[in-house]
Amino acid sequence: MAMKKERRYTIGVVARMYDIHPQTLRLYEREGLLKPSRTEGNTRLYSDEDLERLEFILFLTRELGVNLAGVDIILNMKEQMEELQKQIDQLFEFIQRELSKIYEGEDLRKAIVSVPKRKVMKLEDIIPNKKPQA
Repeated sequence: MAMKKERRYTIGVVARMYDIHPQTLRLYEREGLLKPSRTEGNTRLYSDEDLERLEFILFLTRELGVNLAGVDIILNMKEQMEELQKQIDQLFEFIQRELSKIYEGEDLRKAIVSVPKRKVMKLEDIIPNKKPQA
């Protein structure tokens, strides 16, 4: 099975893709909003995950008029919510395992009310069909 190599983009390519100045990307990095990886020569390399985050930042600033301080708060809250959702999912799985041990062999569907799994909103849920310019 071949491993898929993750694509990386330089600052100039990303700037052209999203029609923003490279200095804006540098500002987002200084403000801690983006954290691209670096080569040994210190060149910034943006991953697909970085681009998703950038798209969300641009949506907040361009479409909703949120300033950078607000963007920082929203991104931190989003990360906290995602972490809490992971913890809730782990707790739910733990409870299911423990109940399975207690009620071994019994049909738990009769004993437990099924709760649908909640979904954390993703960028594509918020911004319909927005793709970067090539």
